Amino acid sequence: MHFITLLAAAGTVALSLAAPQKRASSRLRFVGINESGPEFGDGKYPGTLGKDYTWPTLSTYDTYIAKGFNVFRINFSMERLIPNSLTGSLDSTYLASLNEQVNYITSRGAYAMVQPHNYGRYYGNIITDASAFKAWWQTVAAQFKSNNNVIFDTNNEYNTMAGALVATMNQAAIDGIRAAGATTQIINVEGNSWTGAWTWTTSKGTDGLTNADTMGSLTDPSNNLVYQMHQYLDSDGSGTSTACVSATVGSERLVAATNWLRANSKIGLIGEFAGGNNAQCQSAVKDMLAYMQANTDVWQGAIWWAAGPWWADYIYSIEPYTGVAYAPYVPILQSALSGSAAASSTMTSSPPKTTNTVAPTTTTTTTSTVKTTSGPVTTSTRAPTTTTTTTKAPTTTTSTTAAATTTASGGTCASKWGQCGGQGWSGATCCASGSTCK
Repeated sequence: MHFITLLAAAGTVALSLAAPQKRASSRLRFVGINESGPEFGDGKYPGTLGKDYTWPTLSTYDTYIAKGFNVFRINFSMERLIPNSLTGSLDSTYLASLNEQVNYITSRGAYAMVQPHNYGRYYGNIITDASAFKAWWQTVAAQFKSNNNVIFDTNNEYNTMAGALVATMNQAAIDGIRAAGATTQIINVEGNSWTGAWTWTTSKGTDGLTNADTMGSLTDPSNNLVYQMHQYLDSDGSGTSTACVSATVGSERLVAATNWLRANSKIGLIGEFAGGNNAQCQSAVKDMLAYMQANTDVWQGAIWWAAGPWWADYIYSIEPYTGVAYAPYVPILQSALSGSAAASSTMTSSPPKTTNTVAPTTTTTTTSTVKTTSGPVTTSTRAPTTTTTTTKAPTTTTSTTAAATTTASGGTCASKWGQCGGQGWSGATCCASGSTCK
């Protein structure tokens, strides 16, 4: 699961990604924040604004930009943006809200990453129609083709799919974006197996192929691709625990991906990462960022997971000023910024007097391997978009919804990645994995 822009230099910096050279700078070009809310209410489409989903508070971008952050990954729903089919029309209301976020960020010199948080699925079904996926992206990219501070992210965390299919969908997205006339912007591609950096060369898709086997063949006529990977530091790499394996786990989990990027003349970016609010995790995050800074020939940046007005006491929340990660991790992230001075080791956690209040939260719990963004909830977790909610499946997809399981006592529990709680939820309230559902 997982749910996350820059004081840009004056002018656009062109990247040559085909043959990256070792850079003198030890600072990362991009450091920023995932922004969640628009993708919440998984399975509730179109959903109700303010109940099932929300949009980030615009003033939070000012807070981060003032601290030097320069990229914001906006998590949103494919189904809400283009609701009827992959080849359908844009929903004007949802698009207007997305445009407001993007324009607010980019007008301040930062970068807005436009990212459908869908796990390679549409209405819960694996997307298999490359032509339709290309059409979806061509429609969306046309809205931002004149904004050079937009970055396109093809889809969040493809998983449990054929590796070749993931590569095909990424290529379709690239082709659709460029066909829309968006020829200057960076495109982020993501791999299978939740695009994990530490498993990039080892985790196999349903066809037995790894990301290392399939993703290197992607082509872009604009030569501006970045390989986005995600990396959490808990024992299973799922990002569901406040514990980090060791103080050096961050660098250790990037070694194989770094070698692959360099051997294949590619550029990478960590689009989601986080650690708990404790000394070992802080050391592990510093270690990971330091490793990336030592390898800036292949690593472009890092984006923390996550901020958003509905996270409440979520273990990785970096929402100003109340998020548990805000005070300890903002200075650590600042230290990795391209061209920035070393951050102070301390900072205040008190907001300005004009800070807006945000809505209370409620969230679902899920399995230990993924993340969810279901409506306002009490416990934040991560899970792919497949749910037990019945929705209209378009003809261009293949159904992969898992069935619910039954407990020893005869009660029905939510399936893996299924919904088990949330505002107004009346279904199963236990999880097949045995994790707690609140």
